[in-house]
Amino acid sequence: MIKKDLELERKWQALRLQLKDALGKKPKDMNAVLFLIGVQELGKGPHTFSKEEKQDLMHIAICKVLSLSGFYELEGVDEAGWPHWKLVKPLPHFDLLEQEKLLKMHVIDYFEEEIGL
Repeated sequence: MIKKDLELERKWQALRLQLKDALGKKPKDMNAVLFLIGVQELGKGPHTFSKEEKQDLMHIAICKVLSLSGFYELEGVDEAGWPHWKLVKPLPHFDLLEQEKLLKMHVIDYFEEEIGL
């Protein structure tokens, strides 16, 4: 691992520990963190979600965090209160490892900029 990767991993682990302090449980992986962001962005508070809604929440989260770099833009909110995003800048073609790094960087930025963690 290069120095930049080690720093990213350090920040990622620190974020997960901060979330544990805030929520009482450490998110086990990226999907769990994305789910939390999706719930936050939906703004309906604690709720029981179907499997499809959970997938939609993770999609909302991905769009939201990638919007910080201009990849997505909020199109609007539907009648049920769910946000809809549109791709405005092509995403880079990365392998899975690079995709995860990109998401980690943006998730960390989201929590720093939007939540203040």
